[in-house]
Amino acid sequence: MNIELKSILLVDDSPRDVELTLNALAQNNLANEVVIVGDGADALNYLYRRGSFAARPAGNPAVVLLDLKMPLVNGVEVLRQIKSDPQLKMIPVVVMTSSREESDLVTSYELGVNAYIVKPVNFQEFVTAVKLLGSFWAVVNEPPPGSVRPVRAKESGR
Repeated sequence: MNIELKSILLVDDSPRDVELTLNALAQNNLANEVVIVGDGADALNYLYRRGSFAARPAGNPAVVLLDLKMPLVNGVEVLRQIKSDPQLKMIPVVVMTSSREESDLVTSYELGVNAYIVKPVNFQEFVTAVKLLGSFWAVVNEPPPGSVRPVRAKESGR
């Protein structure tokens, strides 16, 4: 029996925010594979299957959860590259940032972001926001072609 595994690419340099995001997804019983990278350069390496990600299986994530303020390559540049590449531009990208700067919001939408979420400061609000995000993008939303890979039931643990 084959099922489709929809992976989530989480791009965030804050270990605290990564942990909170993973906990929120787990609380919602989302069994999706979550690939975590801590900067924009690694996000692009993952998407283009190069460097330490050269051997990863083919296919794109069902959604990219992207922080804007990161080292090496910032989130705006990652978004710009994703949305300008014919092979990647259909991947949904959700910006999850602490930035309330209007210029970041406007630039993100001009570049084609699918959603822009300001990370709530309150823990429970953060958990609720991530649970809603995860449910929509990983369960409800129909991802673009090439963003899932068939997995045998044995491999998924089901």
